[in-house]
Amino acid sequence: MAPPTELILTLNAGSSSIKFAAFPADPAEGRAAFRGAFDGIGVKPGFKVQDGEGALIDAFIWDRPDALGGHAGALSHLMAWLERFEGAGTVRAVGHRIVHGGTAYAEPVALTPDVLDGLRALEPLAPLHQPYNLAGIEAALAAFPEAVQVGCFDTAFHRAHPWVNDTFALPRRFYEAGVRRYGFHGLSYEFIVSHLRAAAPAAASGRLIACHLGNGASMCAIKAGQSIGSTMGFSALDGLPMGTRCGQIDPGVLLYLMGQQGLSVDEVQTLLYRESGLKGLSGLTSDMRDLETSKDPQAADAIDYFVFRIKRELGAMAAVLGGVDAIAFAGGIGENSSLIRERVCAEFGWLGVTLDTAANQSGAAVISRSGGPVTVHVVKTNEEAVIARHCRALLANRL
Repeated sequence: MAPPTELILTLNAGSSSIKFAAFPADPAEGRAAFRGAFDGIGVKPGFKVQDGEGALIDAFIWDRPDALGGHAGALSHLMAWLERFEGAGTVRAVGHRIVHGGTAYAEPVALTPDVLDGLRALEPLAPLHQPYNLAGIEAALAAFPEAVQVGCFDTAFHRAHPWVNDTFALPRRFYEAGVRRYGFHGLSYEFIVSHLRAAAPAAASGRLIACHLGNGASMCAIKAGQSIGSTMGFSALDGLPMGTRCGQIDPGVLLYLMGQQGLSVDEVQTLLYRESGLKGLSGLTSDMRDLETSKDPQAADAIDYFVFRIKRELGAMAAVLGGVDAIAFAGGIGENSSLIRERVCAEFGWLGVTLDTAANQSGAAVISRSGGPVTVHVVKTNEEAVIARHCRALLANRL
């Protein structure tokens, strides 16, 4: 099949990876022309691209952690690869996953200099992601000057929360100044809802707890397709422990670290974002795959804490929803770790969860026993497809 002549390129830069994909600008032409990723950035960087059928086009692994040159080097490598690839076609739009949209952006927008200035001001709220998101935009502006650059925000899905789910118990002036709970992973949750609308309409229209579990991890209470609660708050630190991020922490700990231990703001930021979570608890690694195979008791401790926090938040999300009809696991851990799914679901019989062990081990789309009051789904999330859909809509509105 000939490659499409006009493409939408998507960029999704995370803390240790960059996913990219190219979709036909015309949705009638079908699925992605190609997709790929850089992973292990800063640890063991690798690059892989597959065509729309899933066949490998190109792959490479660097021999040193610093050989790729971090996220900036990865984007330079990608742009050079696109120039060589015969099927690249003409890029009409580049859609960017942007973690933080603040209070201003509840919908995708064309990225103008004024918009970019506003997004740079949000970098302190998402230091592991926002700078890389914006670096991708700068690189794409240079590489595709004729293309429309579109920002799609991880916070947008949560912008209709009830006020009590968004505020902190601080003087009201701080809320008005933007100190509030934003929630993240919204593009993933948007995909989960759209996928379930087609695959399991009752789950999408009911009370759904979506669990995006990966190097970044959060959970979302979704009622009739609308987010009404999230484990993440003002920044991407709150809620569940993550690969290197701490998750929920008593703010008194931070006061103690700065006041009694003498840590600076920068040192606390580095501690919470880069040295905590699974990596800090285990003293070994942030990679759940390695933790699951490790014999080190601290690896087991890290997994135990991760599971405990998920179960605690699952109960909280069920309370926010007033019950639960469906649970969906997504993200690198949620999609691939049958152990984590099993351990999370094991003690929720009282909530109506009954796991089908064989289905869970095989990674089936539905891993709960049939006939139970709560269905449990595994969804291979696709944030890139959501970004491409928003780009098409924005292009259509500009005609």
